[in-house]
Amino acid sequence: MPISGSYKIGTASESVNAAYIFSRKDLSRAHSLCFREFDLLDVAVRFLYDNFMRGNDQLSNRFRFVSSSLVNKALICREPDSCREYLVKRFMASSTNNLYLWPYNSGCHWLLLAIDPLKEVVYFLNSIDGEWTNYPDMKQLVDTSIKVFRSQRQARVPRTKSSNITWIKVQCPLQRNGIDYGYFVMRFMREIINMNQIEIPITYFDEYKCAHYTRLQLEQIKEELCQYFIEKRLISI
Repeated sequence: MPISGSYKIGTASESVNAAYIFSRKDLSRAHSLCFREFDLLDVAVRFLYDNFMRGNDQLSNRFRFVSSSLVNKALICREPDSCREYLVKRFMASSTNNLYLWPYNSGCHWLLLAIDPLKEVVYFLNSIDGEWTNYPDMKQLVDTSIKVFRSQRQARVPRTKSSNITWIKVQCPLQRNGIDYGYFVMRFMREIINMNQIEIPITYFDEYKCAHYTRLQLEQIKEELCQYFIEKRLISI
């Protein structure tokens, strides 16, 4: 049973995000997951790959990931060239249409970008119903990276398209509190992989369409993730 929170080391330090696992049989036993948020979502990507994609060549060739610890709001502001080079290098690994799943941290919120660099389409999934225009640094990085990728593979596009990347806001389930955005991103990625589709409907997948996830839907992804932590010995019991 995971519970998220934060704590401070000393009086002058920054808050450190943490999650805690309580045994259902013994609530007195708490196992702390003191990961930075970027690390936690990267571990979640490993969880998705190991549990849903490993051994499935079709899924492995269709879906790829962008590391949230290597491209995020803080790094885009400090090292925009390095972030762009990383994205272009990831895109250049595509020989066919791939969908790149990128959990993006804006500094205070997680959202998901699903990028098809060959079709130059970016799907925007935000559990608080914000617009991509609220994240100008992120959008500029993605647009520039796709254009550099286009240039490096010497692709020709219509003149009317040359300066425009297609952004699509997906009507995904929305959260009703201010703390579950990371789990929403994990569930979005899980559902996209389960559907095995590169194109995401604007109104989201019929199989998973809802206004808000139920408590049980969120608990499912939390339980699966925590079990993965235990099995991979990422925490000690």
